[in-house]
Amino acid sequence: MRTPQLRVPVAACGALLASLLIGACGTQTATSGDGGAGGAGREGGSESRCGAQASGAAGPEDDGVRILGAVERGDGAQGEAGAPPDGGESRRPGVSVTADSLPGLPEASASPCVVAYSVTNRGAEAFTYTITFSLVDDQGRAMSDATETVASVAAGRTVRRTLENVGSLGDQRLDAAHVRVLDVKRVPADEAPAAAGSCPPSGLRLTADEGDAAMGLRVVGLHLENCGARPYSVEGYPVLQLLDEKLAPVEGIEILRGTGGIPMAGGDEPVRPVTLRPGESAAASMAWRNTTQAGEAVTVPYVRVRAASGSDPVVVAPGLDLGTTGELGVGPWRKDETAAVPDRPRSSQSVPDRPQSS
Repeated sequence: MRTPQLRVPVAACGALLASLLIGACGTQTATSGDGGAGGAGREGGSESRCGAQASGAAGPEDDGVRILGAVERGDGAQGEAGAPPDGGESRRPGVSVTADSLPGLPEASASPCVVAYSVTNRGAEAFTYTITFSLVDDQGRAMSDATETVASVAAGRTVRRTLENVGSLGDQRLDAAHVRVLDVKRVPADEAPAAAGSCPPSGLRLTADEGDAAMGLRVVGLHLENCGARPYSVEGYPVLQLLDEKLAPVEGIEILRGTGGIPMAGGDEPVRPVTLRPGESAAASMAWRNTTQAGEAVTVPYVRVRAASGSDPVVVAPGLDLGTTGELGVGPWRKDETAAVPDRPRSSQSVPDRPQSS
């Protein structure tokens, strides 16, 4: 799963978004009187570079995510249906919908157009969505991709956002046909990994990296950062629960303490107590092989992780392609001497000196 995130200032072609039929802002003239963000002030007769949804309606839905169309940039914002502009965060009590930045992409001024999309949560609880988009050319070849997080979408709600920095097609129009949804991951909002630069009330920020793969061996790192105000001690192994696409437990997979039993993963590391001062981090690893022989191959999209037994859970989405091996190895926590956390936020709650070991 891709973990970078993309900040999306929500641009709008106002009347178009309100009608839920998002397409191009179309041809605008100086006397059109439209008043929307998508064409005001354009010279008479000039044509927008933002292409329309060909059918005039929204595109197919992918797990609640729908590409709506391309619109002109603007300063407006659109959240839940009928909500006033709010700068990208819903004002509905108890709901916060934001998006984080994806480093390394072109500046917002690179294109006059942005892609509008919606996220609909048909579940019974709030979810945080991580969505991977792909920009393709007229021949369907992938040009670039971007991953975006939309946090805390309340049950039964639809939010609308715009994807600004998916990439450029040069002289071609950017329209809905050139942007596709590659992947959608959703986790319970109260178990989602804390965003970079934030600190949960526990004072511990637990995340997973993108991992490494070589000759059938897969390794994904788990990272535990003490972003709180007092030391935190942990000893032993992360506590894992494997989850399927519906976030139900996956049965039949043996979770090994240590990675020595996974071919080519290296020997087992000794278990040692680890004390993290504020700003320090620990790391552990999940290792497996994707060998496929007789039987049905198993893929585990989500893992619920606890730093230790009794710790607050965090659901990550590493996409474990376990093949038919039936095994996943997990290494013990060890201090990450290379990690540094400048200007970390402080948690408002204290953290126990030592949790119960797993």
